[in-house]
Amino acid sequence: MWPESSEQPQPLRTGLTTGTCATACCVAAAHLLLGQQSNSQASVTLPKGQIVELDIQDLEQSHQFAHAATIKDAGDDPDVTHGAKVWVRLGLKASAGVSFHAATGVGTVTRVGLLLDVGEPAINPVPRQMIQINLQSTAQKYDYQGGFDVHIGIENGEQLAQKTMNGRLGIQGGLSVLGTSGIVRPFSCSAWIASIHQGLDVAYSNGHTHVAASTGNTSEAFVQQRYQMQDMQLIEMGDFAGAVLKHLKKSPIAKLTLCAGFGKLTKLANGHLDLHSSRSSIDLGQLQAIAAKLGADKLLQSQISKANTSIQALQLCQQANIDLAGAICLAAQQQAQKIVPHSVNVEIIAVDRQGQLIGQAI
Repeated sequence: MWPESSEQPQPLRTGLTTGTCATACCVAAAHLLLGQQSNSQASVTLPKGQIVELDIQDLEQSHQFAHAATIKDAGDDPDVTHGAKVWVRLGLKASAGVSFHAATGVGTVTRVGLLLDVGEPAINPVPRQMIQINLQSTAQKYDYQGGFDVHIGIENGEQLAQKTMNGRLGIQGGLSVLGTSGIVRPFSCSAWIASIHQGLDVAYSNGHTHVAASTGNTSEAFVQQRYQMQDMQLIEMGDFAGAVLKHLKKSPIAKLTLCAGFGKLTKLANGHLDLHSSRSSIDLGQLQAIAAKLGADKLLQSQISKANTSIQALQLCQQANIDLAGAICLAAQQQAQKIVPHSVNVEIIAVDRQGQLIGQAI
């Protein structure tokens, strides 16, 4: 679970994915096994050809295996694995190819609907491909014709996984090794969006006809209590409304409840699909215009246009018995219905910071 994000824009720093970290460990371990090179850094070629350098820790060899670790730097991304130690135990095998195994802290797939088969280690396809390509390149330098056994672990991964969607997705025993580009871009957050997509796919594949997407702890607690939903039905959307709405074309679940704070929903009502403050802003002019249609007088309209926050504008309308929250929910619902398939019914719920209902469109 996670807090509602701030509306104050801040400069953000990129980072590297768990898949990139695991690849660097594989490369360092391969150099030690094949060339007896003990390197404090490892170079990784990312899917789009960019080369990055990662610091390596705990590099050591024991019999036919080498161990290497690195500390993940996720930049300013809201990633529970930021600062975690990712490690690899690499072995050699006679047959060509790479075999993947979940070590301590990396989960195993137990439900259908994911990119991986049930029973597979939760190491996603792109990280697998990145590891294979980088290991193949390293093997060529030493004229090595055999294959590799890759065991990937994450220190405290099982505990960290409790803060993610993995349990709801049916990934048990630890975290997933994720990444599509190798780079973590804050609040474009490919890993988070991938988790949203996986959550919808799992719910759909397991026969659920109603899911709820929420922006934070407060909104999720409200909708879970309202509908007594199972964990598999709850989607941790964060600010990525578009990731939910667009993916319903692939997994057309019959009903979506989207629950958020008032400020976030004003953005969706205005056509924005990324609700983070760095991507979209609250439009007080929009709120003034909607309030005017609801009967707000000139004085109230002026006060709304000069309000410090959307919450202040909402409070002014509440004092005048103007249902601004309900109108915003309806406008957000209309925007959402333009994106999802006709078979999907979207319900919008607005809650305040205390988790109380302030508006809805059902």
